[in-house]
This record gives sequence, structure tokens and C-alpha cells, in this order.
Amino acid sequence: MAVEQEVHTVVRTRTSARTIVFRIVFVIILGAAAAAGYLYWKDSQRFETTDDAQVDGQIYTISSRVTGHVLQVAVEDEQAVKAGDVLVKLDPKDFEIALEKAKADLADAMASLNSSRTDVPILSATTSSTLLGARSAKADAEAAMAAAKQQLSAARARLETAEANVRVAIANDTRAAQDVARYKVLVDKDEISKQVYDQAVSAEVAARATVDAQKAQVNEARDNISAAEKSVEQARARVAQADAQIQAAMTGPQQVKAQEARAQSAAAKVEQYKTAVEQAELNLQYTTIYAPVSGVVGKKNVEPGNNVSAGQQLMAIVPLESVWITANFKETQLRRMKPGQPVTIKVDAYDREYKGHILRFAGASGARMSLLPPENATGNFVKVVQRIPVRIGLDPGQNDDHLLRPGMSVAPAVEVQ
Repeated sequence: MAVEQEVHTVVRTRTSARTIVFRIVFVIILGAAAAAGYLYWKDSQRFETTDDAQVDGQIYTISSRVTGHVLQVAVEDEQAVKAGDVLVKLDPKDFEIALEKAKADLADAMASLNSSRTDVPILSATTSSTLLGARSAKADAEAAMAAAKQQLSAARARLETAEANVRVAIANDTRAAQDVARYKVLVDKDEISKQVYDQAVSAEVAARATVDAQKAQVNEARDNISAAEKSVEQARARVAQADAQIQAAMTGPQQVKAQEARAQSAAAKVEQYKTAVEQAELNLQYTTIYAPVSGVVGKKNVEPGNNVSAGQQLMAIVPLESVWITANFKETQLRRMKPGQPVTIKVDAYDREYKGHILRFAGASGARMSLLPPENATGNFVKVVQRIPVRIGLDPGQNDDHLLRPGMSVAPAVEVQ
């Protein structure tokens, strides 16, 4: 009996020890779990995470600035290029011809401009000279007309004198003829001497000669009057001609202004053709398409022999140096987030973490920025937690190997405490 009791005592002792050990282990495990849960809770309070995030970046669309025929395509899809590398070459012949034509038009316009500018001073000098000459000619013509009028007046006075002298001479001739007839009767009767009769005959002949001479003077005076009248008319015509020349010369300033306007128009055409030459040179340069940035080629849809138009998309270049993270956080997660907070980024494609920081927040939710924003037209409302895009930048040196590509899935964790 004593042995059995001793055995039972030993068994009970061992069972109690096991229970105590089990309880101790259970307490330890429970404490560890509680500590782990507390740490997890603390950690979850320290970070805000989301799996709705991806690598984002710029995509440069390469297009032609002119319409042309493709001669060469120097790159392929997924090929790395550097800024300034040749991507596509178009046939430059049409653009070279257009450039030569623009240069020829410019040369012609410059020649017209030089001619117009030369004509301005020549026309101005010619107009001044013509005006002075016309005024001088008018003065000479007026002086000549005045002299001719004086000659006409003198000729008319001489004509009046000559006509009076003719009348006197005729009267004298008539009296002498009467004396001859009367003396003829007397000489036949021997009442007067033959000498007296002969004197009367001589006087009558002289009187008749005087009449003829005075008539000749009258005719001469009339001829002088006709000549003087012609001189007056000629002088008047010269005055009228000088007046016409003066009127024509008076339009010289307007002609000079018109020539200056033509010169200005020619200068404007020169500028226009200079612009055309510059545009033709640019179009010729545009026949070679260069890479604007360094990156990787994608979406190439051009081949040699294609005809492309201005603005047509030929390919795209994705620069790998300037990428960022776009994370769509729930609106309830934003209360403790602010720009500058550090971010740890896990990339699904690689077993590594990247360091970054919050740059800025979007101006609206992703739903509002979508092509077709949701509308509650029926009046039924279901509250849905919205997501706000948050832009996260990588710290310097994190993507030097350019492994991150736009579109990759990532899981950022923002340290908010």
C-alpha cells in the first residue's frame, strides 16, 4: 500500500509539473502573440499602404512635322536610343526644290526693292527740276507775251497812222489831179505857162506815188499786226504749256509718296520671302527626325517607303530616367499623409525595395478624372470610398539601373508617424 501511494504521489507530482509547464508555455505564447499583435497594430498605425499603385512616366509621341516619303527608319521596337539620335529620314528632294524657289523669289523681291529705293531720290530730284524749269518757262513765256502785246499795240498804232497818211495822200492826189485838169484847160488857152502845167502834173504824179507808198505802209503795218498777233498767240500757248507743266510738276510729291509706298511694299515682300526661305529651311530640317530624349522605342508603326503626313504618329519613346509612382490611396488614408513623407516601395517584378517620398496629391479623385465620371441620375446613392492619386518620387540613385518601367505594379508604404 505504501508503494502504491508513493507511486500515485509521484504521478500526481509529474502531472502537476507538466500542467505548470504547459501553463507557463501557454502564457509565454499568449504574451508573444499579444506583443506581436501590438507591434503589428503599432506598425499599421505607422504606415499607410496600398496595392493599387504602379510605376508611371512620360511617353513621348514621335510624329512628323511635314508630309513626305520615308527613306530610312533607323530604329526598331524596344531599342534604346539617346537624345539626338536619328530616328527617321524623309525624302528631302521636294523640300530642297522648295527652298531654292523661295531663295529665287527672295532675290527677285530684293532686286525690286533696290530698284524702288533708287527710283525715289531720282523721281524727287526730277520733280523738283521739272517744277523749276516749268516756272522759268512760264516766266519767259509771260515776258514774251507781254513783249508781243507791246509790238501788237505799236503795230496797230502804226497802222492807224499809215491809214491816216493814206487818206491824206489820197486827198492830196485828188487835189493834184483836179489841179492838172484845170491847168490843162488853161494851158490849152495859153492862159498859164506850160511850166506851171508841168509842175501840176509832177505834183499829181508825186501825190499818186505818195498814196501808193502810204498804202504799202498800211499793208506793212497790217502784216506787222498779224505777226504780232501770232507772237501773242504763241506766247499765250507757251504760258498755257508752262502752266500744264507746273500742274504736272506739282503732283511730284504725290508721285514720290507713291514710289515710297511701292518701295515699302517691296520691302514687305522681301520680309515675306525671307520668312518663306526660313520656313523652307525648317521644312528641309524636319525631313530628319531626331530623338528628343533618351529612352526606349515602342509602338513603331513606320517603315521605309511609307508616305507620312504632318502630325502622324510614327513611334513613341519612353524615357527611363524620369519615372515616378502613382498610388491610388483611399480617401480615408489621406488624413495623416502630406508631401515629403518617406515611402518604401516594393516592386512585384523584383525582390527589392525602393525609397521615395510623397511629391503631391491629385486635384480630384480617379473617378472624377476618368473619361466618363459617374453620375447619380436615378437618385439612389451608395457611398463608395473614393481613391485619390498620390504622386511619389524616387530618391536620387534608386533607379540608376533603369529597371523600373511605366506600368509595373508596386506596393508603396508611406511612413506617416
